[in-house]
Amino acid sequence: MSAAAATALQSSLCISSQKPSSSPGNSQQPNSLSAAKPKSLLHKHPLYSSTHQNLSLQIKEKILCLEIMGIDSGKALSLNPSLHTTSLHSIHSIMSFLQSKGIHQKDFPRIFGMCPKILTSNVKADLNPVFSFLSQDLHVPENNYRKVINKCPRLLTSSVRDRLKPALFYLQRLGFKDLGALAYQDPVLLVSSVEHTLIPKLKFLESIGFSTNEAKSMVLRCPGLFTFSIENNYKPKFEYFNEEMKGELEELKEFPQFFAFSLEKRIKPRHIEVMQSGVKLGLANMLRSTDEEFKELLREGGNR
Repeated sequence: MSAAAATALQSSLCISSQKPSSSPGNSQQPNSLSAAKPKSLLHKHPLYSSTHQNLSLQIKEKILCLEIMGIDSGKALSLNPSLHTTSLHSIHSIMSFLQSKGIHQKDFPRIFGMCPKILTSNVKADLNPVFSFLSQDLHVPENNYRKVINKCPRLLTSSVRDRLKPALFYLQRLGFKDLGALAYQDPVLLVSSVEHTLIPKLKFLESIGFSTNEAKSMVLRCPGLFTFSIENNYKPKFEYFNEEMKGELEELKEFPQFFAFSLEKRIKPRHIEVMQSGVKLGLANMLRSTDEEFKELLREGGNR
């Protein structure tokens, strides 16, 4: 289906099908689809008749609206049960609002697919404050809203008061000065819980031997450290580094990006090759180099 056709169907779906009829005979059962008169272009769509016959007209239209936008309707309805009862007019209002903020229709599949909760948001109470936060607190110009939202759609489902502002305040206290970097490169940090995500990651680094200032320095150099799982990332990698590689904390302090590499696909195999070759190779050269560069380093006998 062309983009123009999809737009026409969405528009017809979200507007015309919501107009209540003043006819007293409009109380027919929604499951009597054969007797229902088409209310929108969507009813004529080939997918319409293939949806389950026992679904109400409104649910069928919502499913098709999502599918036409390129969204997995089953996943969206499962992740956001409120979609079952929200009005089509409300969905249309959210789409229109986001487009007024510079979000393109072609962005909707990814944004709504990742965060279907947005489809049942309140424009005034939930969405508008996020854009005000982007403008006033992060100094993001209107023409860059799209770039930031596409980078992290979860911003639209995050409370400004309870999540975004506390995270920004905490990160600034740690030493994050570049608002542009937070907005365009690491906005995921802003949607993270200070209490349950950011502080525990810093505390873990301290628990393995780093001072508070050293831990802060590491996350400032590698903000991705705040996004890694303690159980699935930090612990197994540090255990391997400490017990198998016999590494020193100073190495991790100098190269905190160590935790960003795959343990099974990069760290272990390269460490084994280094051990077998007898060459002394620093963490950065061992992990950051391409396959060809890595082999060349081994042939040359180590660090250049």
